[in-house]
Amino acid sequence: MSETRHILGLSGGKDSAALAIYLKTSPKWSHIDAEYVFTDTHKELPETYDFLDKLEAFLGKKIIRLNTDLGERGFDHWLQLYGGYLPSPKMRWCTRKLNLKPFEDYVGEGNVVSYVGIRADENREGYVSTKPNIRAVFPFKEDGIVKSDVFRILDESGVGTPEYYKWRTRSGCYFCFFQRRSEWVGLKEHHPDLFEKAKAYEKIDESTGERYTWIARESLSDLEKPERMAEIKANAERELQRAKAEQPNRTLFEVLTSLDDELDADERACLVCDL
Repeated sequence: MSETRHILGLSGGKDSAALAIYLKTSPKWSHIDAEYVFTDTHKELPETYDFLDKLEAFLGKKIIRLNTDLGERGFDHWLQLYGGYLPSPKMRWCTRKLNLKPFEDYVGEGNVVSYVGIRADENREGYVSTKPNIRAVFPFKEDGIVKSDVFRILDESGVGTPEYYKWRTRSGCYFCFFQRRSEWVGLKEHHPDLFEKAKAYEKIDESTGERYTWIARESLSDLEKPERMAEIKANAERELQRAKAEQPNRTLFEVLTSLDDELDADERACLVCDL
């Protein structure tokens, strides 16, 4: 019988990073010789790669980057196969093709324990493979680790949080369709080159009215108009002030990320990309 492998998939976000640190430092879990993997879509933010480098230095162990040889079978390849139909909350083909399949291919057929960074204060389930050789384990749920603990783990390790959290509350591709409009504004302001690339994917057929846009009922060309951006910023500030009033004892970042917890299941980012 083959030896059981222990694998933690990293998204480039706070929870999976904190779990990697927790597995290394917690007496309960530190005996595990875990493999750390990151499925690189080649559409990530620069801050994500910087954060992974910091995490890798702390772990003292290489983070295996999957999809390094995507070549012609990356996002643009699958977009063409899907007839130019951009991924959306209802059609998450990017997660299946660029995250889940590469992970399962890497796992193979041997026995694997997959560690998932869902916290004890979350009422949601993570990606659990249907492959019979993969068993999911949730250390944070087992040990009662909540969001404030995640921030503490990251802070005490010196790894900290990704720089993109200054304007964005989730990891994932720079054009992730789960972004709030205010986060699209943040992309425009922090990475105008990437905003232009995201905008170039959008198509509107004037003859049929068919629209392929990242946001329902609004194109990025409309969103980037100065008056629209100002309106989005004002709305986001009102939402933030409301949340701060309801959660006066939390840090600003905890308040910002808690807004995601209020979303319905079909509005929330895929966990394999976002944890």
